[in-house]
Amino acid sequence: MSDLEIRRATEADLPAIVAMLADDPLGATRESPDDLTPYRAAFAALDADPNQHLVVADRGGRVVGTLQLTLIPGLSRRGATRTIVEAVRIHADERGAGLGTVLIEWAIAESRKLGCQLVQLTSDATRVDAHRFYERLGFDASHLGFKRQL
Repeated sequence: MSDLEIRRATEADLPAIVAMLADDPLGATRESPDDLTPYRAAFAALDADPNQHLVVADRGGRVVGTLQLTLIPGLSRRGATRTIVEAVRIHADERGAGLGTVLIEWAIAESRKLGCQLVQLTSDATRVDAHRFYERLGFDASHLGFKRQL
């Protein structure tokens, strides 16, 4: 993995990021890689917010992975700041080679560097392989999550 760079995403990375978001059974039903307009607006908001860290894993100028790290200051846990890891994706031809582990370990290290006391994430209930992956990296399935479409 020595040829891998984890860096802040740029707008030029959007086509690759959106393609990875769409490249699985769940993403295929909710993403539209053929129209980047809404993604550009979302990227501008993310890029302007200092608590948002949208990163890509870049191998030789090719985006091969991505995740979003969000910092959330809070009152609970004695005023702890936490991070949420979201939208972890690995390019199809890179899966199974350890890149996901590298990205999550980066997110944990970055969270520590930013002074956070807790890293949390959610994973769709149908992603059983992802659950095993996160548990192998030391995450506990300690909560039950809920979502509501608006």
